[in-house]
Amino acid sequence: MNDTELSQIIADVLDGDTEKFEKIMEVYQKQIFLYCYHMLGNYAEAEDNAQEVFLKTFRTLKKYTQYQIDFGAWVYKIAYHQCIDIIRKRKLVKYLPFFYQDEKENNEVDLHIEANYFDESVHQAMAKLSAEERNLLILRCVEDKSYQEIGLILGKNSASLRKKYERASAKFRKYYAQVKGVGVYEYGQGSGFEKTV
Repeated sequence: MNDTELSQIIADVLDGDTEKFEKIMEVYQKQIFLYCYHMLGNYAEAEDNAQEVFLKTFRTLKKYTQYQIDFGAWVYKIAYHQCIDIIRKRKLVKYLPFFYQDEKENNEVDLHIEANYFDESVHQAMAKLSAEERNLLILRCVEDKSYQEIGLILGKNSASLRKKYERASAKFRKYYAQVKGVGVYEYGQGSGFEKTV
């Protein structure tokens, strides 16, 4: 769906043709569900909260025109706030293992993510990070968002996000090494997955 089609669908929905909102859901449903799943670590919660994201998107659609950001980034922003609310309520969360430091490592790490998806050591290390750090790693690595897109979603400067990402990655490596009972540098400067597979 291109920007013109999306604008027309939004206009139609706002004019009362609410059934056209399904087209928006078809475009974003899978990625928003996956985002919620990565943030919350629970399939049922991800389903419920992805639906809540779309309800909030529908209810606040008329406000979208006030924002000067990409529609997808706006939907992710709603999803981010929804997940953070859930995290605050339950305080204990499991997350998807991921992250890499250098762009050239992306493919190798992507292959390792599936193998390590339910690695309890990764979950324990992720639990030691703040919700903001986990979210930044999820958006950057799992969702493959650029720093500019993440900046739009979180309402932050993309240059500062790069530094925060590097710090969060380093913290994750440190915590992961502690959980595994080895030195940080035994995992090298890469993703931290090299020795786990």
